[in-house]
Amino acid sequence: MTPVYRADHVGSFLRPPDLLEARKAQIPSADLHALEDHHILRVLERQKDLGFEVFTDGELRRSNFMSDFTDAVEGFDSQDAVSRKWNEDEKETAAPPARVSSINGIVTGTLRQREPLTGRELPFLREHAPGSVKMTLPSATQFPAISFKYGITDSVYADPYALLSAIANITAEDVKTLSSSGISYLQIDAPRYSYYLDAKWTAWMEKELRVDPAQMLTASLNADNACFRAARRPGITLAIHLCRGNNRSHWYAEGGYDAIAERLFHELAVDRFLLEYDDARSGSFAPLRFVPKGKTVVLGLISTKRAELERKQDVLKRIDEAAGVLPLEQLAVSPQCGFASTMEGNLLTEDDQWAKLKLVAEVAREVWG
Repeated sequence: MTPVYRADHVGSFLRPPDLLEARKAQIPSADLHALEDHHILRVLERQKDLGFEVFTDGELRRSNFMSDFTDAVEGFDSQDAVSRKWNEDEKETAAPPARVSSINGIVTGTLRQREPLTGRELPFLREHAPGSVKMTLPSATQFPAISFKYGITDSVYADPYALLSAIANITAEDVKTLSSSGISYLQIDAPRYSYYLDAKWTAWMEKELRVDPAQMLTASLNADNACFRAARRPGITLAIHLCRGNNRSHWYAEGGYDAIAERLFHELAVDRFLLEYDDARSGSFAPLRFVPKGKTVVLGLISTKRAELERKQDVLKRIDEAAGVLPLEQLAVSPQCGFASTMEGNLLTEDDQWAKLKLVAEVAREVWG
């Protein structure tokens, strides 16, 4: 039986200024690794002090949430990018201004894995974590939208479906070993499901990606499930995290889970869904009615985009509202996303970060004991 972690977090933490400066200065690798080790030990201790039972290294060795994949697999050109639009102002409802994501990289050659996807992270974390180890990986579904460029990628992979399949195969083979390597919790980060929740993005898929959204949704569910099947072991928690964009406190999609909830909750072979629910862009709790028994929803009620600390009573009220749709024993709580999808991090301080995580832990204890 897998444990149920009532207080959770998505995985990434803000990088301290000296680590960011060291990366910028391109200091020797040994010195950089020693600095990373120092700060990882520090964030592990903070998680323990706050009362968390599952631990990440804050993704402090990564340049962004998916760089463990792109660093370990050859075939990406980080100098090229697919242009996408972001909402610069969370209050804005009109079409957002153009902004090229700093984490894009185009597939320009056949993908070949050079090293384990988490090879630089797992040994140290496994040795030093004071409890259950949680590892995060990007979903294969992340890459067709940001790494497939017509006129370049299609000379290697015929279409976005072929690229999705290739990346899913690499991930599935890797997690077979990863899930047997001393971790307790594997989380796949899958922001691209938000495209199916927002009409402007389904239109973009048809026009720019040249795919049928319904067909791509089926292919995406199948790709993630292939990875989850490969990772399934007794005692390991499998989870998927969905959000609507988080880079530097920006967002790109809005809309409730209604459009895909029934398929998502029933078809994905996971134990936990970490869902964004920090503001009105995420819609209501009504789609949670489709969550089957035996699966947990982690309510992302605490924003990692804003410095302002949520009121505990407001969070408790929201949990109570969700429990009117899905039984309380199938719920948990977390921030809506990581604090640093890219190493530059969101627009808040470390003190803000730890205050929000403290609130998560306190709420979990008050609600579930």
